[in-house]
Amino acid sequence: MATLEKIRSKSVFLIIVIGVALLAFIVGDALTNGSKLFGNQTTVAKVGDQKIDITEYQRKRQELNDQLEEARKQNPQQYANFDTQILAEMALEQLVGEKLLDKAVADAGIRTSGNQLRFYMLDNPINDKISIIMRQLQASGISVSTPAQAYEIIFNPKRNGLSDADMQPFQRNWLAIEEETKQLIARQTYQRLVYGAVKANELDKKAMYNDYIATADVDLAFKPYGQLDEKKYPVSASEIGEKYKQERYRFKVMEPTKEVSFIAVGIVPSAADVKASKELAAKAVKALRDSTIGKDMRRQGIVVERRQLRGADISDAAVKNYVASAPADSVSIISDTQRGFSIVKMGRRHTEVDSIMLNIVSVAGSALPSKVLATLSSGIPVDSIKSIYKSDSVVVQPKQWIQLYAAGGPTNALPQGQLDTLMNAGSRYVEIFKSAEGAVYAQVAERKSPVEIYEYEEVNYEVKPSAKTISDERAKLDKFLAANNTAAKFKANAAKAGYNVQEFDLTQSTPAVPRFQGMNQFYPESRQVVRWVMIDGEKGDVSHVYESKDANAPALYAVAVDDVYEEFIPVENKKVKDALTAEIRASKAGDAMVKQYQPKASSVASAASAMGVQPSNVASFRFGRNFNVADPAVIGKIAGTAPGSKVYVIKGTDGVYAFSVKSRKNESFPYNASNYEQQYYQFVNPDFQAMLRGDKKIKNNIYKFEAGE
Repeated sequence: MATLEKIRSKSVFLIIVIGVALLAFIVGDALTNGSKLFGNQTTVAKVGDQKIDITEYQRKRQELNDQLEEARKQNPQQYANFDTQILAEMALEQLVGEKLLDKAVADAGIRTSGNQLRFYMLDNPINDKISIIMRQLQASGISVSTPAQAYEIIFNPKRNGLSDADMQPFQRNWLAIEEETKQLIARQTYQRLVYGAVKANELDKKAMYNDYIATADVDLAFKPYGQLDEKKYPVSASEIGEKYKQERYRFKVMEPTKEVSFIAVGIVPSAADVKASKELAAKAVKALRDSTIGKDMRRQGIVVERRQLRGADISDAAVKNYVASAPADSVSIISDTQRGFSIVKMGRRHTEVDSIMLNIVSVAGSALPSKVLATLSSGIPVDSIKSIYKSDSVVVQPKQWIQLYAAGGPTNALPQGQLDTLMNAGSRYVEIFKSAEGAVYAQVAERKSPVEIYEYEEVNYEVKPSAKTISDERAKLDKFLAANNTAAKFKANAAKAGYNVQEFDLTQSTPAVPRFQGMNQFYPESRQVVRWVMIDGEKGDVSHVYESKDANAPALYAVAVDDVYEEFIPVENKKVKDALTAEIRASKAGDAMVKQYQPKASSVASAASAMGVQPSNVASFRFGRNFNVADPAVIGKIAGTAPGSKVYVIKGTDGVYAFSVKSRKNESFPYNASNYEQQYYQFVNPDFQAMLRGDKKIKNNIYKFEAGE
């Protein structure tokens, strides 16, 4: 009873405990199921069973961004129009390659030795972060010029007059770099092993050499198929189906693919926008005559730049002609077109020297500068100063041209005060810098003749579509989509509504909508469209309107999903059907033409006459190296035919060929084993990433993390 009473007294407590346990179980199960339902919230991609986490992706993406910024600094013109939409896929591709390589390294049991790590960290650094840590040390006032010096200071701080606390952040960073470098070394080791496995043996190299030196003298005639008559060479559905069965793997997709119809509406300024531009030009002229362009007008897109240029540096002929004679404060519209306007307000014209030659003498110390200045002032040539003062404390830089004006205007190479002092000093040396450590003296040795300088304000405005213009275009496209809300209607009625439809095959790896099928140029800000297609779009669906707010090319986009392919593009697909139909028709035409021309081929010339083409001669026909014959099977047939008078008429994939092999010979080229080994490697052209990937599927979730709605 006592025990029972204890149980009863604790019943409320037990119920609470059991309830909490059940709740934890239910919540845990719900969370587990939720993660299965909604997917791993931090997994950007999977290759096989290996995951790529969002943090890895973000780090790689940042690396690519940094590399792009550095490239833009080094070569701004080449990278000015680089489309950053492709960075996401570039980052993923690199990460996939690294995951596959690391898995192969682990499977092969490759490890990095201590000697290897030392060599690739200190003697021959392969990790860019080593140079970064060296720059960080230098920025902290610690002089290092080699990785070995950096290592010594970081891990033996007291021996170098520093504390452990000073070096702790550098130690952590260095150790992290070591771990990365171990991985890089292991990867390189594996890659060298795999690359070394693809080698030509002596038979391979000799075979390539023999194929090259063996030539034939061939008479040739070729009649392309051109546009074949569908009625003359009919193709049945059963023939297409049979060929598809035989060659189905030609149409295998490596990842889920969606065929879409895409509309891009480039928005251009309307007539109302052009009219508003002309009205704005008139207001700008008035504002300039009264005073200057105010903030309100600048906010409308007007750009005002003050120029101070030599006549030769004014590239616009109309501006140059105007400022050459315009009175001060006068205003003129230089151009006013549908693209915008340009206005100039004249300032003043004056003459100035645009470059001077200086003799510069730098002197270190406290007493020596005054002595050197006295010597210079006595008229001693600047070239003689070093012979008088042999100390390293005196540095002479004679005949240094200083550009005061360049193509963009004043260079400000010298402060105005220094420049005025120099220009007014005649041939005297003047002090242009002085401190407790020394002084710098300069003399104007020569000055160019004064040139005309034009000062003026240039006002420019580029007409861009107004908010109303964009809104009107959007309303028009919205109306079209509302009436054509299935892929079939979208495609069928677009042209009637004035829209051009493009067809694309999009996959999870497509960076953005390409401007042309298969081309690496993309519509601005169209990554969001691909995101909708790959995540939300089902067969037959039509998207809403997407907008590109690219300042240089505003546009509206809409897309419809025509079909979805998981493994193979089906035979019903128009592009597949058209390709197979064309091939079957060409084969039938080839058979008919061979039957037609072979009896007339007593010579290649007679065959060519029957074909209605001109014969040709290839004096040095080589196996696999001929621009005259495109079809590999025909090349092989010619290469394997013995010399003689017989004329062969055979069909190719692109047309019908008539040929006769007149003679054969071996040309006398020296055999170079290394050359043919390289050619063999290029011929094999192994795709190591594909080899490492094998049949592993890649799941790309990037669109779930990026590109907006």
